Amino acid sequence: MSFAAIDVETANAKRGSICSIGVAVVRDGVRVGTREWLCRPPAPLDYFGQMQMYIHKITPGMVAAEPTFAQRWPEVLREVGDLPVVAHNAAFDMDNIRQACNISGMPVPEWKFGCTREWSKAHLADMPNHRLKTITRLLGITLQNHHQADADAAAAAELTVLLAGFAGARTLPELAETTGTGLCQMTASGIERRR
Repeated sequence: MSFAAIDVETANAKRGSICSIGVAVVRDGVRVGTREWLCRPPAPLDYFGQMQMYIHKITPGMVAAEPTFAQRWPEVLREVGDLPVVAHNAAFDMDNIRQACNISGMPVPEWKFGCTREWSKAHLADMPNHRLKTITRLLGITLQNHHQADADAAAAAELTVLLAGFAGARTLPELAETTGTGLCQMTASGIERRR
């Protein structure tokens, strides 16, 4: 099973205001790398909300000297390559990526992706909730610095591998099929759900 897990953190409540991106790459069921990039959110979304700073601890000063989202994005695309993508609460991450690309005048990646939150609801229905912090704690998956993009991406990657083991799935599409969700497709105009 090979895929890339992704997580984004936003500067404010506006979709597309990405200030941090984390990617964890899994090849043949083993996490082989995890990276994080700070970036300045695309203008005009380049301001920080108090609630978001409280959650992820990223401040305007921390990104002031960083490249913009548009400048960072090619590095992220190289890291993901042609792998399918997963995220925990993927609708949030994918919509933010789509909006940031559109605002920045960049092509939206046409990724096939799945959601570990949806999959955990199907395979771990008895959990008290399906938040990443809760699931990782109860399953013994390390989650250091929750809401730090690389840590959340790494935890989503480990959760995906664990769920695949529970389901007997050897590929991401197989895992998605065991939950009846299929993989979704991101496009410039939105997200296409596949069943």
